[in-house]
Amino acid sequence: MYRRTGIDAAGAAKSNRVLARAVAGGAHRTREQLAAELLKAGFAAGGLELAYRIMFAEASGVLVSGSPVRSAGGALKQTYALFDERVPPAPAGLLDRPAALAELARRYFTSRGPATEKDCADWSGLTVADVRSGLRLALESDPGSLGSARIDGVAYYFSRTPDTAGGGSGSGRIDLIQCYDEYVMGYSRSRHFLGGAAPFAPMAGEPVHLVLRDGRLAGVWRHSFVRGRCELDIRIGPPADPEVESAIDRAAAACGSYLGMPAVRL
Repeated sequence: MYRRTGIDAAGAAKSNRVLARAVAGGAHRTREQLAAELLKAGFAAGGLELAYRIMFAEASGVLVSGSPVRSAGGALKQTYALFDERVPPAPAGLLDRPAALAELARRYFTSRGPATEKDCADWSGLTVADVRSGLRLALESDPGSLGSARIDGVAYYFSRTPDTAGGGSGSGRIDLIQCYDEYVMGYSRSRHFLGGAAPFAPMAGEPVHLVLRDGRLAGVWRHSFVRGRCELDIRIGPPADPEVESAIDRAAAACGSYLGMPAVRL
């Protein structure tokens, strides 16, 4: 994609410097503001070229997410900030690779288990061999930290410490999450255990985000901003009972509270 958009190493280094200057000193900028700075520097900052120059700056440790700002229409807009100003310095005494693999495996499986080695590999970008090595080292250093179980011949790993947070089964809790939420993207092989029959990918004319009911996939939703309010199209099946309808209303209200504008269910 860099070749297709005409971005080479020298040009990317130059655009990185332009972007770094644009956000220096705590100046969090929107994508449109960054595009204007790139245009002034002689770049054709539009379409895929703009997207990949910003992504290159993020991958290079130049840009990172900044504080959201509110647009003229009232919606929140993402901004970008200088990585070195936003992210604290790494602590002294960094882990060596084996210890880092062990720590990553421990953190992943204690926070996202039950999950498989393949889930962790796809989530982290590591090889399955690296994940397996990290798991082995984590279990050697703290044998009681992780448990395991085999389901259909596949090993799943999880924290031995019970998680008492959140509502229990049958509580009727509703969560509106993005389709790219960590709750979904943290898994690959075992994603189907989320349950439900709603699609994970956009379908023609259908909502694309996900509704969870007591932690399990129960429906889909989307939103739009119309005349200073957020309109929510929430679809859940089978027909919800009054308790679940109330939970949906609470989730919609929470969404509106976060956005700072009225939220209305369609």
